[in-house]
Amino acid sequence: MADIRPIRPWRYNPSLVRELDSVTSPLFDVVSERQRQNLYQQPYNSIHLSVPQGPQPADRAAARLAEWKKSGVLIQDKLPAIYVYYQYFKLPGSAQELCRKGFVCHIRVHDWKDNVILRHENTIPKAVNDRLELLEKTNLHVSPTHGLYTDTRFELEPYMDEAIRFPLYETEDYQGVRDVLAVIQDVQVISRFMEVLRPKPVILADGHHRYESSLHVMHKRQAANPKDTGQEAYHFHLMYLTNTEAGDLRILPTHRLIKGLNLPDEKAILRSLEDDFMIKPVDDPYSLPEVISGKKWAFGLLFRDSAYKIRLKEEAFETLPWKFPEEVKRLDLTVMHYFIIEKVFGIAGKDQRQSEHIDFDRSFPDCLARVLRQDAQLAIITQDVSIEDVKSVCHSGSTMPQKSTYFYPKVICGFLFTSILEEEFRNPDYSPL
Repeated sequence: MADIRPIRPWRYNPSLVRELDSVTSPLFDVVSERQRQNLYQQPYNSIHLSVPQGPQPADRAAARLAEWKKSGVLIQDKLPAIYVYYQYFKLPGSAQELCRKGFVCHIRVHDWKDNVILRHENTIPKAVNDRLELLEKTNLHVSPTHGLYTDTRFELEPYMDEAIRFPLYETEDYQGVRDVLAVIQDVQVISRFMEVLRPKPVILADGHHRYESSLHVMHKRQAANPKDTGQEAYHFHLMYLTNTEAGDLRILPTHRLIKGLNLPDEKAILRSLEDDFMIKPVDDPYSLPEVISGKKWAFGLLFRDSAYKIRLKEEAFETLPWKFPEEVKRLDLTVMHYFIIEKVFGIAGKDQRQSEHIDFDRSFPDCLARVLRQDAQLAIITQDVSIEDVKSVCHSGSTMPQKSTYFYPKVICGFLFTSILEEEFRNPDYSPL
């Protein structure tokens, strides 16, 4: 099943980069335009590799990477290792500090049909193409994707807890999260990590677009290499792995915004919903997330001057025509994408992945602000997705709608990078691994 390997990453040279905060950045799909512009002012910030600016951005990133390697801004570790990565965080409205424990390594790339790496949501083609070009031009995994494994015995946590006592890095990121990185170079311990993961499938929690770019690169280079052995660098992908049983996984909801459609007025939209939904006005729009919380097939509708709780009628569910496994059909998000976005707003399910009329936003205040200033016609407020839902959908062999989950906190970019250039990927002769 999962074939993981230790890594020899490229990391920032501490003699040249003394303040780690000056080089870390959010992942490409969550960094805001304001954050980008501020981070671009930092000459060595990782955003120059992950979200390069200007014309021909992937070429610019490749040139900058070569310059940083040559000048010693980035230096490659001598020994292969597993990197332990802990994230300490609090959720809004709670004083309790949580800790998500995990580790960063390489993992063998598998086609989806192999059922080793399991996806739970669809991707957006343009985002895959952007990540693919960047990987092809730089030959660099700029940030780890996030994978989930299941270990009810918690066999690896003692090793991670011991390593984290001696951190390499400790910083506070843009989310207010304390990120801590440590290293394990002990051969026997690394071998134990590999053994524990070997019989397990891995659920891809975050990073579907980056993983698909690795798939494309693997197939392309494998086809061009008649001597392919399966051990080449392009067969491996950088991943951050966490245990589903740890109780520190948090999946935040991702709301939908509708824009640019020729819609009828609010009353007509509500009439279109009446056959399938129970509809209740909500006086305070800020209470929508609480009003729908924990209620099956319940959503918030947020207009500029009004808000509503809507909940699908049980008998209406039986009319859902999409041919999905039962685990997928019964999801709140499937109900929303059919009964609201397709049936009422007229965007067919097959067109929704690429529709310019649907935006995604995990922040309820942002949704409210965008509707008020008429950047969007309305917002559909959703609930979070449980890890059990994610597991059941993955094992059904199907996927959720795109942008179904927002695993929190996000991994940051800038702690380490790994190469798929063969000479930089291979372990040196003196390595015991």
